[in-house]
Amino acid sequence: MLKKILILTALLTAMLATPARAVLTIEITQGIEAGIPIAVVPFAWQGTPMQDDRMADIIQADLNRSGRFESIPRQDFLSRPSDIRQVKYKDWRLLKAEALVVGQAKEISPGKFNVQFQLIDVFKGKQLAGYRYTVSARQLRKLSHQISDIIYHKLTGEKGAFNTRIAYITREKAGNKKRYLLKVADSDGYKPRTILESPQPLMSPAWSPDASKLAYVSFEKRRSMIFVQRLNDGKREKIASFKGINSAPAFSPDGRKLAFVTSKDGNPEIYVYDFATRAIKRLTRHHGIDTEPSWMPGSNRLVFTSDRSGQPQVYQMNADGSGVSRLTYKGKYNARPSVSDDGRLLVMISRGSGRYHVAVMDMRTKEVTRLTDTLLDESPSFAPNGRMVLYATEQQGKGVLAAVSADGKIHQTIKFLQGDVREPAWSPYLRR
Repeated sequence: MLKKILILTALLTAMLATPARAVLTIEITQGIEAGIPIAVVPFAWQGTPMQDDRMADIIQADLNRSGRFESIPRQDFLSRPSDIRQVKYKDWRLLKAEALVVGQAKEISPGKFNVQFQLIDVFKGKQLAGYRYTVSARQLRKLSHQISDIIYHKLTGEKGAFNTRIAYITREKAGNKKRYLLKVADSDGYKPRTILESPQPLMSPAWSPDASKLAYVSFEKRRSMIFVQRLNDGKREKIASFKGINSAPAFSPDGRKLAFVTSKDGNPEIYVYDFATRAIKRLTRHHGIDTEPSWMPGSNRLVFTSDRSGQPQVYQMNADGSGVSRLTYKGKYNARPSVSDDGRLLVMISRGSGRYHVAVMDMRTKEVTRLTDTLLDESPSFAPNGRMVLYATEQQGKGVLAAVSADGKIHQTIKFLQGDVREPAWSPYLRR
């Protein structure tokens, strides 16, 4: 039986787009029964206290969210070392900690810090990892996520994905008026930044492979249009504004092309836009509805949803539109496909017993595994390491974000106090 884990609640740091503050709750509802026991000691600080960027708190929260670790309560600590030379191993063996994280930060000039951390194997009494950094105050949260990635990799053998971001759409009401916001936040939901605000719907955010741009659908002129927008300066380019449907943008893994859906020729079909030549090429030609393209690793194949068999199912094809073949046969409804970066798994939304849930298919064996049992799941998106799937769902009539591990053993929910949250997309790895 999987165990219930503590609900973690924290205040958001100041929003970049508005002066408002909000509360987010991260609820880990299921985790691995025997996580790795780890102690994360508060870092020793020399200089201005950084109340909004307590590094050990961020690292511990990251590791807890993964579901792979069991943090030792700090009130049980018998000592609080900041360097491996201060570690009394018997203190930590008594607490049954297998791993220990210690660190310190020193302000070397106003707003600039030297930071070091060490990851220690308690039973072997040796250091597993240790690094020193020089960063600005505003980089401390990012550095904390990077340290979490290092710890996760050293202790699990898998690449971490804490130093990444998520994009999502929120819908908020003010009286009789609605507003839609495209937001980007850290992978844990913190530091949200509004990329675009509109009184008309925004949909389908998709990351460029270098995480510097977002493609999305906007109805700001009361018709669907596809834009690509740079995150650093907000400059955007209109890709498609044809009469009818323009939807479901998806960057190729090399960033040179954008797949999307348009009904400009009458029927919803999949097309590809070439950023270098600005040429648009049609890939599918079928009387059924072809939609929701997503690239497979390598930029030479795509998966997509089509009802050409009578019900929505997942298909694949070459990047030139040839070689179309059906992938899913189990169930009457499979849609919104996406393939993990290693090509092993395909995540999708499947319908069963009146519910729309997240499922994964092994690309080699074609075996399908249902990961969730909620009512209205949508928009599944793999973490760049393929370990977790981010998706949107409903709780008590409100849209929330949730995540589930690719094996279905770890579940968590991210709830925002304000607005309905929809259509999440997990970013690729960020450039250092």
